[in-house]
Amino acid sequence: MKATVRWVKDVMFLGESGSGHTVVMDGPEASGGHNLGLRPMEMLLIGTGGCSSFDVVSILRKARQDITDCEVDMQATRADAVPAVFESIHMHFKVSGRNLSEKQVERAVALSADKYCSASIMLSSAGVKISHTFEIIES
Repeated sequence: MKATVRWVKDVMFLGESGSGHTVVMDGPEASGGHNLGLRPMEMLLIGTGGCSSFDVVSILRKARQDITDCEVDMQATRADAVPAVFESIHMHFKVSGRNLSEKQVERAVALSADKYCSASIMLSSAGVKISHTFEIIES
């Protein structure tokens, strides 16, 4: 996996993935930015949610669950000192579908957390407390 991050101006950077996709990172005006992009730590949080959501959807599809939507709301706390690392992340999955098995959804969330999501497992091994809940929405 490769990526490039290039300084644009002030505290704005352009990140490009090895697959050719780009994202703007910028800081708030208080730190000399223009608030035109995500903060790097926001990207890390979103990437973790994306990684875990990808797993949950894939696992449920393989289990032949009739899933129609998956959303994860995330709440993170960070240390008050520098470096302001994540201390905890809570992930709440809202899984929609028809006749979804609660056992299968619970299993998919647990497998992502314990076995498949590289991002959350890496953060956990660095001491971040990661918790998960879920709800099923009939559609």
